Amino acid sequence: MISKLHYISQGATPEAHLEHIRRACIAGADWVQLRLKNLDEVVALETAQKAKDITDYFQTRLIINDHYKIAIAIKADGVHLGKNDACPLKVRRELASWQIIGGTANTFQDCEALIKKQVDYIGLGPFRFTSTKENLSPVLGKNAYLTIIEALKTTIPIIAIGGITVNDTEPLMITGIHGIAVSGAITNDFNNISKFNKLLGGPSTNEQVWKVPNEK
Repeated sequence: MISKLHYISQGATPEAHLEHIRRACIAGADWVQLRLKNLDEVVALETAQKAKDITDYFQTRLIINDHYKIAIAIKADGVHLGKNDACPLKVRRELASWQIIGGTANTFQDCEALIKKQVDYIGLGPFRFTSTKENLSPVLGKNAYLTIIEALKTTIPIIAIGGITVNDTEPLMITGIHGIAVSGAITNDFNNISKFNKLLGGPSTNEQVWKVPNEK
C-alpha cells in the first residue's frame, strides 16, 4: 500500500535529517523518504541505519532516496530513484520482493517509461518551483497533472511533488493523483502532517498523534 502522504527529509546535516524524521514520525507520518545528497557513503549508511531505527520504533515506512544499496543493507522498505539513477529493472533484481521502488517523472513520456520498468509508484513533478531540489525540471501546475493522468490511464499510484502546501492539497487530489510528497511545508511545521492527512483521508492513527511544539 502506497501512502497518500510522503514526507521527504530536509536538513543541513545528517543529524538535522534524523531530528526532522523523528519529529515527523511523532506527528503521525506513516511514510518517510530519507533524502541525503553529497555525503560520504559511510556517513550516508550510518545515517540511514539511524533513520531506520527511528522509523521502526514508530512503525513508519522508510524509503531511501537514490542509494538502493543502502536500502538493501539496512532493509529499508524501499528506494526512490531519480531520473539519472540506476534503472528500476536492474534495482528490482537486487531488492527483496517486498521492497518498494518509486521513480521520478516530469513528463508523460517519463511516466510511460517508468510504468514499463515496473515501478510501484511515480513521483511526478514539480508542481511549482521549489528550492529544495537543484536542476529543477519544468514546473507542471495543476493542469499538467490533469492532462498526464488522463492520458496515462494507469493504476500505478501517481504522487505529486514540488512546493506543495496544505492549501494545494484538495485542488491537486481532484486531478486524480494518489497522493502528495511534501518537504518544506512539513519541515517548517510538523503539525501540518495532521492537516495534510485530514485532507487526504490519511491513517486513522492521526487522531492519536502528539502535537509538536513549534521549536526553532
